[in-house]
Amino acid sequence: MTSVMFDEIIHFIKDTYGHNHSIDLHSPVFIGNEKKYLNECIESTFVSSIGKFVDLFESEILKITGATNAIAVINGTMGLFAALKVLNVDQNCEVITQALTFVATANAIFSTGAQPIFVDVDSSTLGMSPSSLEEFLSKNVIVKNNTSFNKETGKKIAACVPMHTLGHPCQIDIIKEICNRYKIYLVEDAAESLGSYYNGKHTGTFGTIGIFSFNGNKVATTGGGGIIVTNDDDLAKKIKHVTKTAKLKHEWEFFHDELGYNFRMPNINAAIGLAQLENIPVFLKKKRYLAEKYRRFFYNLKVPFIVEPKNALSNYWLNAIILPDKKTRDDFLQYSYANGVRCRPLWELMFKLPMYEKCQKTNMDISNYLQERIVNLPSGVLF
Repeated sequence: MTSVMFDEIIHFIKDTYGHNHSIDLHSPVFIGNEKKYLNECIESTFVSSIGKFVDLFESEILKITGATNAIAVINGTMGLFAALKVLNVDQNCEVITQALTFVATANAIFSTGAQPIFVDVDSSTLGMSPSSLEEFLSKNVIVKNNTSFNKETGKKIAACVPMHTLGHPCQIDIIKEICNRYKIYLVEDAAESLGSYYNGKHTGTFGTIGIFSFNGNKVATTGGGGIIVTNDDDLAKKIKHVTKTAKLKHEWEFFHDELGYNFRMPNINAAIGLAQLENIPVFLKKKRYLAEKYRRFFYNLKVPFIVEPKNALSNYWLNAIILPDKKTRDDFLQYSYANGVRCRPLWELMFKLPMYEKCQKTNMDISNYLQERIVNLPSGVLF
């Protein structure tokens, strides 16, 4: 690729967004009842973790995802941590995830005391590769008493956490079948995939537990927040309990029957989130329009553009292209930043970070290839 092509891409992005000044990767848009609900929340004085907007926000998530239980929390990372804790993941356990993910996935696992194990991803989904997962388990795991143990470390492999990368669903049905066979809990990191479906079913609802993020750069935001979904009523009760400091219900006494965490989403954040969710259909429609516009443009340039996988309906949280090599990627990123367009690369692979460099891992050919070449393009909703 030449600087002429770089310039053509930058001009296309600026024309698409209709201005010539700085363009962020994914800015939130507030076109609905955000201010109205915030004022109502403030006037009620219930701005912390109790209030009607938390309940309404959780109810709206149930309508969108089809899950039977939803628990709003302060962010997706703590949601994943809490999900693993209620499944009894601790220092005696290991959890399988993908190396190509945001660091929060691995951090949540490590924070429970468990050690992450990293497997490769698929080039067609950017998410966990079922074949890489199967290969690791078949070579390294023995199943005893309906529990999987790592032959090398002797530790229990308690859970598997695939991530729906950039909002594109991974092959979650095959991953679920593998996890069931090896008696491993499936916990979905669906942080980026609100509004994404696989075989007609919403991401986050295939596993025992799923989590979503509502950070400021997500399809819908609460400012900072997350939500845990599950179809297991008993697990939902436990999650609600431990994320509310494990306090037993009483009008005035403070008795906590186990280690708990203050993870509940404040009502003031849920007020913003509810207004955002009311406009999710609009956001998703406009994001698919933008993705199609990008797809046509890059098709003409003969630059690979990442499209939704087979059998999937993606939210296209972040649009992405694949450049020829790492140098071209870095040159383009430097050029785009110099011209006020905030593109970005994918995250550094987890096993290349100092805290995870000694973790067990599989062959990483695809993860390495993608990480060195993918560029995320500005993907905020167009109005």
